[in-house]
Amino acid sequence: MRLRAWRDGLLDQRAVGVSVCIANWNCRDLLRTCLQSLLDQPQGVRLEVIVVDNDSADGAAQMVEEEFPEVLLLRNPHNAGFATANNQAARRAQGRYLFFLNNDTVVPAGALARLVDFAEAHPEAGIIGPSLRDGNGHVQVSYRQHPGLGTLLHRTSLLRVTGLLHGVYQRYRREDFDPLTTRRVDVLMGAAMLIPRTVFEECGGWDGSFAFGGEDLDLSARVGSRHGIFYHPAVEITHFGRASSRQHIGYVSSNMAVGFVRYLRKCGYAEATLWLSKAVVTVDAPLQLLGKALQYSWRRFRGQHAKAQKSLLALRGTQHFLARGLTPFWRA
Repeated sequence: MRLRAWRDGLLDQRAVGVSVCIANWNCRDLLRTCLQSLLDQPQGVRLEVIVVDNDSADGAAQMVEEEFPEVLLLRNPHNAGFATANNQAARRAQGRYLFFLNNDTVVPAGALARLVDFAEAHPEAGIIGPSLRDGNGHVQVSYRQHPGLGTLLHRTSLLRVTGLLHGVYQRYRREDFDPLTTRRVDVLMGAAMLIPRTVFEECGGWDGSFAFGGEDLDLSARVGSRHGIFYHPAVEITHFGRASSRQHIGYVSSNMAVGFVRYLRKCGYAEATLWLSKAVVTVDAPLQLLGKALQYSWRRFRGQHAKAQKSLLALRGTQHFLARGLTPFWRA
């Protein structure tokens, strides 16, 4: 029988400890698993769960309505984006803490209580992020340094082949990553973030101009300018990660590029610098398309089917960026 904080009657909203805020778009089965992990086992705190569905076409909203009537479901008539959906959930939330959670996660029993215990013991904390592991149990890099322009440009084949920006990218992605030690960090991955409500409101919430990609960089920067940002690996959450993005690779690829430029603009980069970087990315995109097509064909020829599928996924993402993403990219 499902364990619910309000099973003995209506939940006293004033007593909510954690409001779990989940933005969803066309990930019905992943969302179901996530909600089961939250509601089918004790979390050690009084919680509420809010799902904002961005006009899913796969029946996700109906699934929540029918299988999880205790969840507060908000329906958008269109895909409003990750940041806007999270802000919608936060406005309806009643908890002292807001836990922004991706729909492709599984939360073990008691995880929320342990995060709250850490927050109570560290009032200087503005954001707390758990350790993230993929479906095979491998630790994901879930905190990073603040990125810069070199991080964006390293993704282009034109500059990656030179190796000039390899060190910059490695420092952003992996340098000093210690999966076992609680520590203050610059940036936390947005897949799982516990934030005191007072801090969230003080810092202005998520920036709704980000559709998907870069919003966690921006929120970490704004909160981090006033409060501590902590990685706390004593709490572990399963994050399937790419399982969700693979379903929407075109949307993800295009909006990630837009979000990164928007983040760099907010960091104060000059317009001429941003224009030049956009030109490099634009010129490079057809080269990436050709490279991924050749890579896909070669891997298929050699019978490397798993690797070929990865190449095909990247190929589709680049195709979508060229066909539909260039205009918003240049407007960012």
